[in-house]
Amino acid sequence: MPRINLLPWRDQQRRERKLAFFVALGVAAGAAAVVAFVAYLLLGSMIDAQDRRNDKLQVQIKELDKQIEEINDLDAQKQRFIARMQIIEKLQRSRPEVVHLFDELVKEMPDGTYLTSIKETGVKLKLEGVAQSSTRVSTLMRNIAASQWLRNPELEVVDSAKDNQGGSHFVLDAEQVSIATDDDSGSKRPMRTAAGGGK
Repeated sequence: MPRINLLPWRDQQRRERKLAFFVALGVAAGAAAVVAFVAYLLLGSMIDAQDRRNDKLQVQIKELDKQIEEINDLDAQKQRFIARMQIIEKLQRSRPEVVHLFDELVKEMPDGTYLTSIKETGVKLKLEGVAQSSTRVSTLMRNIAASQWLRNPELEVVDSAKDNQGGSHFVLDAEQVSIATDDDSGSKRPMRTAAGGGK
């Protein structure tokens, strides 16, 4: 029976399979490298695009912050303007009050009584004067209590010894009725002093 040697054929087949395996491995490695490179480029472009969006958002945020600051400045200016307008309106409403005050004092002053000074602190009034008798001071207090422009009379001092002509020196506190809403009635306004004669 003839003997056939199949080893060279099997060795050749084995080498061909090994070669095919390495070729397939190389192709797979190349494909993996290409895929990795494409993924790297894609991720890089996505990161760059996100960075550009982030930069754009930062610019817009800065612009919005600037606009908010301008709005806050405008709001503060508006509040200051409103406060000034309220002060001006209050002063406009209170302008005739001085006229009413002096007119009312003249009307309510009894005969035989006159004022030597008037001092104003806010709505508080300090009236100093001379009366022929303490009865006339009482009449003055009743007139102030019934007045439209004055209220809350309070007598501080009645002293007849201070007047050489026999009259009574008196110090009287009262409050002025204000048309304007006086939020800072405790604040001191300029002191006014007036001297006048009786009716």
